[in-house]
Amino acid sequence: MVAALAESKRSVFWLDSPESPEPLPPLEGEQRCELAVVGGGFTGLWAALLGAERGAEVALLEGDRCGWGASGRNGGFLEASLTHGLENGLSRWPDEIDRLLELGRENFAAIRETVERRGIEAAWNDSGLIEVATREHEVAWLAEAAETARAHGEDVLLLDRDATRAEVDSPTYLGGLWQRGSSATVDPAGLAWGLRRAALEDGVRIFERSAVRGLSRDPAGVLLETEQGRLRAGRVVLATNAYPPLVRRIRRYVIPVYDYVLVTEPLRPAQRTALGWERRQGLADSGNRFHYYRLTPDDRILWGGYEAIYHFRNGMEPRLEDHSPTFELLARNFAATFPQLEGLRFTHRWAGAIDTCSRFCVTFGRALGGRAAYAVGYTGLGVGASRFGARVALDLAYGRDTELTRLEMVKSRPIPFPPEPLRYATVQATRRALARADERGGRRGPWLQLLDRIGAGFDS
Repeated sequence: MVAALAESKRSVFWLDSPESPEPLPPLEGEQRCELAVVGGGFTGLWAALLGAERGAEVALLEGDRCGWGASGRNGGFLEASLTHGLENGLSRWPDEIDRLLELGRENFAAIRETVERRGIEAAWNDSGLIEVATREHEVAWLAEAAETARAHGEDVLLLDRDATRAEVDSPTYLGGLWQRGSSATVDPAGLAWGLRRAALEDGVRIFERSAVRGLSRDPAGVLLETEQGRLRAGRVVLATNAYPPLVRRIRRYVIPVYDYVLVTEPLRPAQRTALGWERRQGLADSGNRFHYYRLTPDDRILWGGYEAIYHFRNGMEPRLEDHSPTFELLARNFAATFPQLEGLRFTHRWAGAIDTCSRFCVTFGRALGGRAAYAVGYTGLGVGASRFGARVALDLAYGRDTELTRLEMVKSRPIPFPPEPLRYATVQATRRALARADERGGRRGPWLQLLDRIGAGFDS
């Protein structure tokens, strides 16, 4: 499959677009605002937009370009779940799970309403997600998941082998679970750029290429310092994702894990016919190491996931985004999944860092005497949950006592990652254990059982 990668360029498909907006100038000199937002990804953009809608004077500082990081590099799967899936949420907050599901559905609807009302070109498609079984033991997993989902009011359809292949045809499929009404695919860069435009229209001052170098208390609240300017704010929302955090406590809870993605050339009509895929659902394998994949608006296939790579001491560098062994593995697995597409070439390859925490979903906290709040750790499922994260972070930054801030999910903290070198060793041991579990009929060995008992883990 090396030949299929030969002409691919190291470029993010979503960001490689003529629709990319012109950059905004950096912060210069000294300015003031009521609410400062650090980070121009989904969480930061939603925090800025929602803050402005509440009447706040908002300034947003982004180190590069809005949507340049994980928000513009992901697969574009927008899920209603706030807890990285029902089963994860049920295992952690059983007493709250039904309310969390309801809040997730409300959040999903609010995102769609904003997209429509603000004229955001996000290529929204809500035909759902099919989780596919490619090993015998996964068929039973999907049946159990369907039963649990229905018991909590979720709209799911369990598919046998033939029904799954009637939707999307792959010889590897043994069954599927179709999540309907709670999952959409979007153009993530288009969504980010649309939120950016909406925020600007609502009076938010956005400064790009304005990485925050320092964050400290100030008589007026908080002082944020960049290379060329200073911003004094009454309140701050930190939406730094996997990037080096500005408050020390985030470092205990979040690590950057690299995820790799390929995109093919556009499918010819005969190739589309060979696949089926008329409803354009998103798809994902149901193993511990899984691929996620979908059609783009111009009928390419985006194919990512499977390997999640952590680098020693939270390593993040541009060179880590181009990893030939992982791209070649992705290409081989693609060929095994869709042999009828032999000869199809990949045009784009890229990687991005996922903000991973041990409970697999967003975690919250406050700093600087309560003047700053953060929402981080989405672990790869933040396109939809980021709006919820922004709402909570705003409530925390302003010290509001609300239903959201009273949630146990918001008040609790994940198990922290250990310091190096134990951190690196723990992640590598967990990756190996997950791979062994897939190879052994899903049986979780002693290491994974220990992580389950203490409520920690690592999501591939």
